Amino acid sequence: MAEDKKSRLLEILATSTKLGLTSFGGPVAHLAYFKDEYVDRRKWLDDRTYAEIIALCQFLPGPASSQVGISIGMLRGGLLGGLLSWLGFTLPSVLVLILFALLYQTFNLEGAQFIQSLKVVAVAVVLHALIGMGRKLTPDRPRITMAIIAAAVMLLYPSAWVQIIIIIAGGTVGYLMFRQRAESNITAFRIGISKKTGIGALSILAILLILLPMMNRMVDHALLNIFDIFFRVGALVFGGGHVVLPMIEREVVPTGLMEANEFLAGYGMAQAVPGPLFTFASYLGTVMSGIPGGIVATMAIFLPSFLLVIGALPFLDALRKYDAFQGILMGVNAVVVGILLAAFYDPVFTSSIFEPVDFVLALVLFFLLSVWKIPAWMVVIIGIAGGYILHLPSFL
Repeated sequence: MAEDKKSRLLEILATSTKLGLTSFGGPVAHLAYFKDEYVDRRKWLDDRTYAEIIALCQFLPGPASSQVGISIGMLRGGLLGGLLSWLGFTLPSVLVLILFALLYQTFNLEGAQFIQSLKVVAVAVVLHALIGMGRKLTPDRPRITMAIIAAAVMLLYPSAWVQIIIIIAGGTVGYLMFRQRAESNITAFRIGISKKTGIGALSILAILLILLPMMNRMVDHALLNIFDIFFRVGALVFGGGHVVLPMIEREVVPTGLMEANEFLAGYGMAQAVPGPLFTFASYLGTVMSGIPGGIVATMAIFLPSFLLVIGALPFLDALRKYDAFQGILMGVNAVVVGILLAAFYDPVFTSSIFEPVDFVLALVLFFLLSVWKIPAWMVVIIGIAGGYILHLPSFL
């Protein structure tokens, strides 16, 4: 029996590592890769259960595709299975981004043309994500209005605390306005995690959210500061990987922990690697405090996802049936679009587009993403090559 469990855990690690090496294209593509591997090929779960897991993870803050992978790992191999599923899916991109951060600093790559091209790639990718999210999450005038107001407030009063206030306000408005639009046909969901375990996980999450900022003020330590920043971001980001951009940016760029150029170069590189976009934290932590900083930032930003999945799954089935809860999420999703719109202007656009050639390259890359449906990792390669080609006259 023990041998069977060991082989099952090794199978989870091997399968998720394969996905971590090949899953390019962002969260939606990740879910397609998961279905092909976990549902169609290995038959670890059926289509209906898989769809229910996706629905549940959409209700949680954090990276939805990573949470789906963690959930499948837990269904297959318990809590350790969830950990191994996350490790395999995440580790390849973590290693690449830590290495990129070290190269960026060691060889002083700030003025390199490919770094500028990566920042232009970020313009196209964020705009594409913004439009896609806007169509899905702000389909009517009230929610479009909420997004515009959120963007305006975020641009005029840029801070992490203002962003949290905006999210709370969005949930409040959503409760008042949208709970009548809730879906009534919600499929029941069952998972083998006890409510006692769930309460324990949520308690740890709440305690850390309160204690970490207090400890960070009392103890001046770089790694503690990094853990505090990225844990808070991982616990409060709704909308997936792209929304991590504005929240982390407000924490690290205005405070002087990192230059805007460093931030955007890493974001552009994160588009070129497989796996979850939240591994952007691995690059940022390494820039801030070397390899230990990269490891701490990675652990901190994903830890809330584990605690939320463990804590929410036993209770979320009941919550999803309440109209009020669905209304709150509609409002939160609408203001998230506005927060991303503000981040698209500053720092993405203002730190990347300096001359007409940059705008032309961004326009072409956006066209390839949105019309020709070119994968994001391929757009990164095209963007770097295009940057050099368009700047050939300056090299001659």
